[in-house]
Amino acid sequence: MSHAIYFNFIINSDKSSLYDAVTKPEHLVKWWPLKCTGTPKEGEIYNFNFTDKYDWLAKVVSCEKDDHIHFKMTRSDPDWDPTTFGFKLKEKENGTCLNFFHKDWPECNNHFKHSSFCWAMLLKGLKAYLETGKVIPFEDRA
Repeated sequence: MSHAIYFNFIINSDKSSLYDAVTKPEHLVKWWPLKCTGTPKEGEIYNFNFTDKYDWLAKVVSCEKDDHIHFKMTRSDPDWDPTTFGFKLKEKENGTCLNFFHKDWPECNNHFKHSSFCWAMLLKGLKAYLETGKVIPFEDRA
């Protein structure tokens, strides 16, 4: 049995800006990793660097500009390695709905629960970044 994390919420932003914020390294570092490289194209590899110990890689398994991006972890942590996470965007009257998932967790253990909490806090930071320009310092993120 696998476990998953899901969040759906509205961000007062256009789809293109939100897509850039979840795909372009220069925006990802404003709300998630400390350092990042990668290109939003199927088959490409992203490097999500949080510290020297947490220097993780993920492969883009599905991607369509201004619509979605899905990542499969390839080098991370034993709990994260089997997982896939992604962002799907849907335009709404009052902004863009972000549908987030992080699935295929092998266990509902403390790491899964902590990661669920961290995603909620990080996605709140993404919302603040897009709506107000606020960047939470890396050391203060979840």
